[in-house]
Amino acid sequence: MYQIYGMMDYLSIIKEPITAELEQFVSLFNASLTHEDKLQEEIFSRIRSRAGKRMRPMLIMLMARNYGCVTQATLHAAVGLELLHTASLVHDDVVDESRERRGQASVNAVYDNKVAVLVGDYILSTALLHVSMTHNELIVRYLAELGRTLSDGEILQLTSIGDSEISEETYYQIISRKTAALFEACCAIGAISAGVPESRVGEAKRFGKTLGVIFQIRDDIFDYYDSPEIGKPTGNDMAEGKLTLPVIYALRSTGDEGMLALARKVKQGTVTADEIARLVAFTKANGGIDYAERRMQEMHAEAMAFIDKEVADPALKRSLAAYLDFVIKRSK
Repeated sequence: MYQIYGMMDYLSIIKEPITAELEQFVSLFNASLTHEDKLQEEIFSRIRSRAGKRMRPMLIMLMARNYGCVTQATLHAAVGLELLHTASLVHDDVVDESRERRGQASVNAVYDNKVAVLVGDYILSTALLHVSMTHNELIVRYLAELGRTLSDGEILQLTSIGDSEISEETYYQIISRKTAALFEACCAIGAISAGVPESRVGEAKRFGKTLGVIFQIRDDIFDYYDSPEIGKPTGNDMAEGKLTLPVIYALRSTGDEGMLALARKVKQGTVTADEIARLVAFTKANGGIDYAERRMQEMHAEAMAFIDKEVADPALKRSLAAYLDFVIKRSK
């Protein structure tokens, strides 16, 4: 089972094998989002200030260290992937009409949709520029494919909202093309940047995908609890027409027709705040959260099997195990 540390302890353990490399990444990333134009610099400054914990870049660098060393190609690939992710979030906020991102006003809320779309396009182009600096055609292909997969995931999510079907299979299809695809690409790109041939990155990719699924399930559990740390109210996913793993399980296991009717209203976009509150309470009372926690524990075991088999260096083994535990135990 999981080691018991504070969240900051987990992060310090994760960073330990790549401290110098992470500093190089941060400098390179911040330089890539700097502009002489006043408006763009103002926006980029906001984005830089809420950069988060660098979970994806750290995973790229840890994979590179596991299979060799962190190279300039690794750093440019990490910047490219993080910029691609950043661009997708800016565009997602426009699509979802979100007013907040990580508890702060989104770009489209502060400015407008036109500015947000153009800024997202600029960041995406900068991502392509950095990935070209890897001089590695395979890394370029992986990042390009990731961009397509993330868009596929968003489109699938939009079409599934209007679909009457409520299934765990569709849920996993969506997250495998969104969060899981990001983490999978991190592991593949990190290994490739260290010189690993594509034929040998399969295990690393599976580890990344498992991490990504765990990450998304944890995110989805947050939606059933009101927390100012997370920056969104309880039931926000349902308000946007999304049904996630906990409620899908509760609906499937009980077959409650009244709650199924409310779930269909979620997908139709006609559900009220009171009805969302009833669905949230129903989910908690009928094992939805417990089921999602069990699924994460099962995947934790799968991911640990990779660490035990593929990671020889004790410091890296400890770092990746802490990374896995942090993803499961984080509070935001």
